[in-house]
Amino acid sequence: MATNSNPNKNAVPVREMIEKKKSSKNISSVFEKLVPTILFLFAIVSILTTIGIIYTLFSETIEFFKRVPITEFFTSTELNPLSQNPDFGILPLINGTILSSLIAMLVAGPIGIMAAVYLSEYASDKVRRTLKPMLEVLAGVPTIVYGFFAFTFVTPLLRSIWPAVDATNILSPGIVMGIMIIPMIASLSEDAMSSVPNSMREGAFALGATRLESTFKVVIPAALSGIIASFILGISRAIGETMIVTIASGSSKNFTFDITQSMQTMTAYIVEVAGGEAPAGSTIYFSLYAVAMTLFVFTLLMNLLARYITRKFREEY
Repeated sequence: MATNSNPNKNAVPVREMIEKKKSSKNISSVFEKLVPTILFLFAIVSILTTIGIIYTLFSETIEFFKRVPITEFFTSTELNPLSQNPDFGILPLINGTILSSLIAMLVAGPIGIMAAVYLSEYASDKVRRTLKPMLEVLAGVPTIVYGFFAFTFVTPLLRSIWPAVDATNILSPGIVMGIMIIPMIASLSEDAMSSVPNSMREGAFALGATRLESTFKVVIPAALSGIIASFILGISRAIGETMIVTIASGSSKNFTFDITQSMQTMTAYIVEVAGGEAPAGSTIYFSLYAVAMTLFVFTLLMNLLARYITRKFREEY
């Protein structure tokens, strides 16, 4: 029995296939052209945000300096923004910020670098994989918790040892800030030291050096740029810290080098003014932006210095 089948009955015409291919290609081409634009917009968000922040700070700071001479702001040691004859000298705030940051680095520097030496040169892989995440947990503790820890535990402890310490002082928050930035210094320094090739260690051992001598005479000098950069980033983090100093250092605007006394940092002043009753458009209101601009310049310079040191003194292996 003959069958009348047509083999091309279900076949798609060649022209239709070509049209579908062209349509698919056009859609893909449009998508390929849009993707770089979309990615560029995402990439430029941070730049535009930074420009917006700088514009806001700069414009409001200019308004402040129209009312207060810039020389008085940067040279006066008196800061009394709420008095009948207000004084707007930023030196007490800069003094408190620098002292608290130095205390923090005196605590975090030695502990952080020694922790990095142990993790990089002495700890086994299993111990390193266990201790490093545990150390970095400190970085996840909210700063307000550190602030209450400084105020309710560290300060009473210091006063029991050193009765001259005030109830609010710059020493206690400085110590706690140092504890807070230990993970940053330890982790970044350990990464820099771990990147030093083992051949350099083995060469030192072949010449008769001990592990300690190899660490301090070979590994640390080779990783020095990364270690210094971690220190500078740690200082930058301490300079920008807010809640610890706001809670534990008090609000006394003293220009003094006595670390047992209450002082105020730039960030704590910003919190005080922003949370107070400073009316918009007043001089004290604009002083908030002048202090914020100074803080922004401080942290920017510290980060630029860290990048310069990293690039300038980086060892290529």
